[in-house]
Amino acid sequence: MAIRFELAPDEEGGLAFGYSPLLETLLSLHVLVEPKHHALQHGWVRSSRSLSTGLRREIGALSFLYRWTLPNSFLPSARTEYEDFEAELARLRSLRTETAAFELLRSFHDHGGKRQSVRKLLGDGELRATVLRRAAAYGYGPRSAVRLLFDDPAALHTRFVALLETYWEDAFATEWDRIEPDLAAGVEAAGREIAAGGAYPFLQRLAPRLRVDLDDHSFGIDVPHDHRVKLDAGNQLLLVPSVYTWPHVRVNCDGPWQLTLVYRAPHLVESQRAANPPELVGAFRALGDPTRLRILQLVAQKPRSTQELAALVGLSAPGTSKHLRILSAAGLVTTRREGYYVVYSADADRVQALGRDVTRLIAR
Repeated sequence: MAIRFELAPDEEGGLAFGYSPLLETLLSLHVLVEPKHHALQHGWVRSSRSLSTGLRREIGALSFLYRWTLPNSFLPSARTEYEDFEAELARLRSLRTETAAFELLRSFHDHGGKRQSVRKLLGDGELRATVLRRAAAYGYGPRSAVRLLFDDPAALHTRFVALLETYWEDAFATEWDRIEPDLAAGVEAAGREIAAGGAYPFLQRLAPRLRVDLDDHSFGIDVPHDHRVKLDAGNQLLLVPSVYTWPHVRVNCDGPWQLTLVYRAPHLVESQRAANPPELVGAFRALGDPTRLRILQLVAQKPRSTQELAALVGLSAPGTSKHLRILSAAGLVTTRREGYYVVYSADADRVQALGRDVTRLIAR
C-alpha cells in the first residue's frame, strides 16, 4: 500500500512551494516529545530544558496531538500568501468545533480521507476505551487530556491553541526568526532546480524515503494508506521544506485540506557536509580546463544536449562527451533523458557549495 501522486512531465504547475511557522512550531513539539528520533535537532531538545515547568508539563499532556500523526488543520494553503504565525493561529482558532475534534482525533483514528460523523465517533464507547487505554501508557496528563476530546472537544481545542501561543512566545518565535531565511532560500533553490532540470530530477533527490517512478510519472511514499492522486494546476501539491521534520517525510493526500509533502530542508545536509580534500581536488581539476569551464557556464544557463554543446564549444560530440564525463564524475552536472537525447544541467547546489567547502577546509 502506498500514497502516490501523478504528475505529467509538462505539468509542473501541479507543484507549489511554501513554509509555515505554525506547522514548524508543531513539528518542533514533535521533536521535543520524541527526541531520540531527531539527532539533527539535539540542540533544540537541550535548549528546551529552560522552558518553564508548567509549559513542559502541558507539552507532555497534549503530546498525543503531535507524537504520531499531525492534525491536517495545521497545513498551510497553496492558494494564500505567506502568512505569519498570528494569522495562521487565528485561522486555527476559528475552526468549527466539529472540524477541530475530527482532526484532533487523527492521532488515534485514521479516517482514510472519509468524512464521518464526529458526534458518532466521539460517542463510540469502544473507540473511547481503546483511545484512553493507549493514552494511559503516557501518563495521567495525556489520559486526562484525551478524555476531554470525548467529553468537551471545544475545551481541548482552546487548550491546544493556548499551548501553541504560549510555546511560540516563550520559545519558538526566536527560533523561527533564525530558520525562516534558510527555508525561504530552500524554496528559491527548488524553484531554480525545477526550472532548469524539471520536477523529477528534483524529486529524486528530495528524500531517500520518497519513491519516484519515472515510467509511471508518479512519486510518493510507502505507507499503509492506499491512495493515488493526480496533480495539475487546479489540484496542487504543496512542497514544504522543514527543519524539524527529519527523519520523516510527512504527506497529506486527503481533502478538504491542502495536498502536502513536508520534507527535510536542504540546508540541513549542506551545512553539515563538507567535501573532503580528494573531492575538492577532483572538482577543481575538472574546472581547471577552459573548455570544461565554458561547458559548465553553458549548462548553467539552461539544460543542453551533447550535440548542442559540441557546436557551441567547437568540438566533436565524442570530445564534448569526454569533458562532460569529467564534470559529471566531479558532481558538477546532472543528466536526464529527453527522448533520444541526454540533456545536461549544472548542479547549482554543488557549484555553490565549493566555495563554502574550501573555506571550511582552510579554517579546519
